[in-house]
Amino acid sequence: MNQNNDPSPAGASASRATDADARPDEARGGETRADVTPGDSPTLAIGMLLFAMFVFTAMDGIAKGLAGQGMPPERIILLRFVLVSAILAPVVVARWKHRPIRTSRPILHILRGVLLIASATLFVYAMRALPLETATAIGFASPLYVTALSIPFLGEKVGMRRWAAVGVGFVGILVILRPGSASFVPEMLIPLFSSLCWACGLIITRAMRGREGPLTILIWSTASGMLVIAPLGIADWETPTATQWLMLAAIAACHAAGQYFTIRAFMMASASLLAPFSYSTIVWASLIGLFAFGSYPDTATIAGTCLLVGAGLYVWHRERTVTGQPTVPGGSISEVAQETPPSGEIEEGHAGGDRGTR
Repeated sequence: MNQNNDPSPAGASASRATDADARPDEARGGETRADVTPGDSPTLAIGMLLFAMFVFTAMDGIAKGLAGQGMPPERIILLRFVLVSAILAPVVVARWKHRPIRTSRPILHILRGVLLIASATLFVYAMRALPLETATAIGFASPLYVTALSIPFLGEKVGMRRWAAVGVGFVGILVILRPGSASFVPEMLIPLFSSLCWACGLIITRAMRGREGPLTILIWSTASGMLVIAPLGIADWETPTATQWLMLAAIAACHAAGQYFTIRAFMMASASLLAPFSYSTIVWASLIGLFAFGSYPDTATIAGTCLLVGAGLYVWHRERTVTGQPTVPGGSISEVAQETPPSGEIEEGHAGGDRGTR
């Protein structure tokens, strides 16, 4: 979420610094110039992001309901993307003169789209078998993956403190999973694979930072993802009932609204300020799980989630201090929200099919 336009894969030379290279004014833990600038509206931005996280979690809850009725996850994701694309098509058409599909990196775009559609589909599979709050908590592994993957793919250096936080985070995952116990089910591994796909997609997004416009990234990702999932989504087709179409429309509306408010939030305040508030999804997931599905986390899940969130927040703190590029949990869309787009693409990021969480 670096705000500069450095075309290097890591987004800035500071991304290759070690944890010991923290700048003095940031290492004191105070608010930095990167956190708040004269044009920022932090309070409104935080409110928008909290609302976006609620909307995205509500979307997950509706998708869980559809999956529970027997609709295949591939069909849910395909129809979600089709409906969202229809909602946002006028935005794309209005800016078509700027040639938003022009790119010199089609393979990266296609790979990103496949990874993100795989992440979304796997997460619906996870929700079909697990409580919403459990799947959401395990999904917080994504920033830990990003930290590890940034070394071989972006050339970043990670200090001992961030590695320690990653270790604590994975201990938290083990506490939630409790492998070998009666509470462990194999489906608990699905959110881990979903998060890994999402993290790989985010690494690709960062590798393209400063080289591709937001609308270009989102159009390519949406189109490639839809083409991949379409054969699976239409296999053994059964026309949704009227109620299911309403639920699908609600999913699409939540998707579009969540993207819009996420992007507006990251345009109004920095990722360094907003990233921690993305963890509010676990609160929304717990509330929706309780009131909509009658589920609630047990003590071990709560303890593991606290370890995982704490580790993620520490990773965020170190990334903010050292690289200025903190990872937003499940916030792929925020990676392009603060880009300075090529001419003609100002504020177009909301035209794509990316999802803020999955």
